[in-house]
Amino acid sequence: MQLFYAMNDLKIGDKLYNVEQNGFNDFARYSFSEVVRLTETLAVLKNGVRLINRPKQSYIMEDVGYSVSRNKGSHWHIVSLNAIRNAQIENEKIKIHDWFASKQFSLKEKQQVYKLFNTKEV
Repeated sequence: MQLFYAMNDLKIGDKLYNVEQNGFNDFARYSFSEVVRLTETLAVLKNGVRLINRPKQSYIMEDVGYSVSRNKGSHWHIVSLNAIRNAQIENEKIKIHDWFASKQFSLKEKQQVYKLFNTKEV
């Protein structure tokens, strides 16, 4: 059903997502938006991104994607439950990473963390 739906041209109200990553060690950063305007060949998203309104095989995140106008290597995809869940997981990883990057641990806190990771289970 998802594949059949995604092979159609976009219409106003369709919800899409894109995933960007700066290298293999970076987090997957999800963007979500919605189609708010259509032209003869383009679908314009709420965030201003202009997509070519012609579905094509993608293989990036989903089987079908919609290319960004003037950047055909970047694709947006119809939102799925799996995409939403993956975005939640990645956002939590980013939040944890940022917290540790900005946190200045006291010696006492370092000792507590050390003990948590080095206690042997009986």
